[in-house]
Amino acid sequence: MGRKRDIVLAALILLGIWEVSALLLHSMALPEPWMVLLDTVGKIADGSLLDDLAISCLRALLGIALALATAVPLGLMIGAEEGLRRRLSPFIYLLYPVPHVVLLPLIIILFGIGNFSKIFLIALIVFFQILVTTRDAAKNIHRNYFLAMQTLGASRLQIYRHVILPATLPKILTAMRISIGTAVAILFFVESFATTKGLGYIIMDSWGRADYVALYTGISCMAALGFGLYLLLDRVERRVCAWTETD
Repeated sequence: MGRKRDIVLAALILLGIWEVSALLLHSMALPEPWMVLLDTVGKIADGSLLDDLAISCLRALLGIALALATAVPLGLMIGAEEGLRRRLSPFIYLLYPVPHVVLLPLIIILFGIGNFSKIFLIALIVFFQILVTTRDAAKNIHRNYFLAMQTLGASRLQIYRHVILPATLPKILTAMRISIGTAVAILFFVESFATTKGLGYIIMDSWGRADYVALYTGISCMAALGFGLYLLLDRVERRVCAWTETD
């Protein structure tokens, strides 16, 4: 209860700073928060914003899910299997620092301008963040845990299920929490090109028309999307990693 109260208090402080800044600057480029709220509520009520919000949410979720489904198994195997780690780590070392966002034109050429190219770029960037964290977490598990399970007659699959995955799960969820911010940022970028749907499109279109209230509506909705995904992941972590809770 105290945590929720602190979050609400922080939100009210930020809104207060926004209101004071808007009054002091008195610029059309910084509308007051109540104007943005009224615009948001109005567009949600008439349905003009819901489609864009749903499309952006779906793109972000599918991108994160695709990255998770591929990066976690690969990261666990690379971290736990020394031979595999020795062979594949150099490729990760070379590919991870590459700014993958610059591949957007190539991805659009290969996969077209539809949803898949946008989802794929989000997944590609988030993939390496989750992969590296998962690999390092699996690599740092003490070998004695493996030996104890082998002594009890556990198969390799059982070791992954009962030792490696539980030991690395908190780190994986931490990587996902960090990746949410990255995914939403990339979502804005991919929705700025070759699309007429999504919150990123709303932001860029409003900016081009100098409709600053609509611009802040798009920004606020994208911030709310990221915050909602963060809260969802936080709840999942509290449920599946309850032993890590300290408060």
